[in-house]
Amino acid sequence: MFTLRESTITSVPPAQLAAWRAFLEAHAHTTEILSRELKAEEDLPLSWYDVLVHLNEADDHQLRMQELADRILLSKSGLTRLIDRMEREGLVLRSACPSDRRGTYAELTPHGLETLRRSAPTHLRGVRDHFASLLTEEEAEVLESALDRIAAAAREAAQGSR
Repeated sequence: MFTLRESTITSVPPAQLAAWRAFLEAHAHTTEILSRELKAEEDLPLSWYDVLVHLNEADDHQLRMQELADRILLSKSGLTRLIDRMEREGLVLRSACPSDRRGTYAELTPHGLETLRRSAPTHLRGVRDHFASLLTEEEAEVLESALDRIAAAAREAAQGSR
């Protein structure tokens, strides 16, 4: 039987450990609800919506596959499979990078843009109902600041391990 030594348990202060667990639980349950609503109302997986948002926000509605993988937190092979399915549905297309023959872009199609426009109200309503409405403006600002700091440190650590 595995048991944690007390020194291991107390190496993370109780308040920070409780915040970590609350973050994990809130993220898991909230993304499950958002995913279920988007699939039920728009027949669109949340991961597809995420890709469409990132491509819509990018210059010329396109991103290199590696950059897109980094933004949506998928492995390159996981993104390739996702883009394969989205390309079959006409939401995105791939194009060669003119400056790097090995590079490939994912690009938002007109159908992908229309799908994003149609589904955004459903997703944003879910974000409002299941997340934003539960925070005061001050709490939202503190949460954004803390999570931005954590994400920046994690990105830096990930870059160091490559």
